[in-house]
Amino acid sequence: MLVERKDIAKFCEILRKGGQKVVFTNGCFDILHAGHVTYLEAAKAQGDVLVLGLNTDESVRRLKGPERPINGEMDRAKVVGALKAVDYVVFFGEQTAEAVIAEVRPDVYVKGGDYTLDTLPEAKIVQSYGGKVAFIDMVEGRSTTNIINKIKS
Repeated sequence: MLVERKDIAKFCEILRKGGQKVVFTNGCFDILHAGHVTYLEAAKAQGDVLVLGLNTDESVRRLKGPERPINGEMDRAKVVGALKAVDYVVFFGEQTAEAVIAEVRPDVYVKGGDYTLDTLPEAKIVQSYGGKVAFIDMVEGRSTTNIINKIKS
């Protein structure tokens, strides 16, 4: 289910007051593949409710270049939101997920194993209120960039 950004802080507060352990992750999730599904299942296993911060189209262009995203934000939200592992989707357009994380205040913030505490600016926010940061290994050879390159060749 898509949750409006203006409502996400209150929404997650209600979940936590109801005894739910809130997990948050974020990304572009442009062309969904097995690596994404494996990652999101592992993220969900860290708690009760998985909130996925989805980059807006404009922020994907800033991160990935003018030819991306391949799929628009509403289509990406519909696809990832249909996965069993994903409970809620919220859009964010900033360069990093720091602001949305400060609003969500997840019990656990999950990122791929290609990050470290030192390279993840969001980690400081999560740690400041006693939250946990977890890293999940990426599935070797699975990436949207690889899929795009394969299609082009």
